[in-house]
Amino acid sequence: MSKIPVYNQQRDQVGEIELPEVFRAEVRDHLLYAAVRYQRAKARAGTHGTKQRAEVSGGGRKPWKQKGTGRARQGSTRSPHWKGGGVVFGPRPRSHAFKMNKKTRAAALSSALSRRAAENAVVVLDEFVLNEVKTRHVASFMDKFELADMVLVVDDGAGGVSLASRNLQSVTVLPAGGLNVYDVLRRKHLVLTREAVNVLARRFGGEV
Repeated sequence: MSKIPVYNQQRDQVGEIELPEVFRAEVRDHLLYAAVRYQRAKARAGTHGTKQRAEVSGGGRKPWKQKGTGRARQGSTRSPHWKGGGVVFGPRPRSHAFKMNKKTRAAALSSALSRRAAENAVVVLDEFVLNEVKTRHVASFMDKFELADMVLVVDDGAGGVSLASRNLQSVTVLPAGGLNVYDVLRRKHLVLTREAVNVLARRFGGEV
């Protein structure tokens, strides 16, 4: 891959960089699908639940005697066929997570990054620094680069950028170590600092 330009926040070119090998992998759609399913399943709270007959309050007394009333015999008013009774085979609190191998997850992220690189949707910045933690500065940056939405990958210590961006629904800010398939795919543009590119290169065993 030829080198791509490195910009400052005013969109002036200040250098060039060749993206590491992780941006030049084969795009495998089935890995992207599996990785997104893995992330979304893992993020589910799994707190849904219904009460079984043993958990519903009341129902300890036999509603009427066994024989002689002309009605069907009943042992509890909390049986599932009674109104207010327990629920049979209802959902129970559980984890929805499933296993996905570490190498497969890495290959999926490489596929997602390679897709954005092939679409010329990767922007590399020399650095991203805000003089004030203000949303308007992030919005102004997006206007300069003509970005409708973006994943902004910054140095791990840049907490102010996340704070300034949280009111912009079209912006996702991630530390370099937290880049993931779902967030890369849900935004059309990927914006990284030079240091974030170096972190990715080291994470995947390559060099910039």
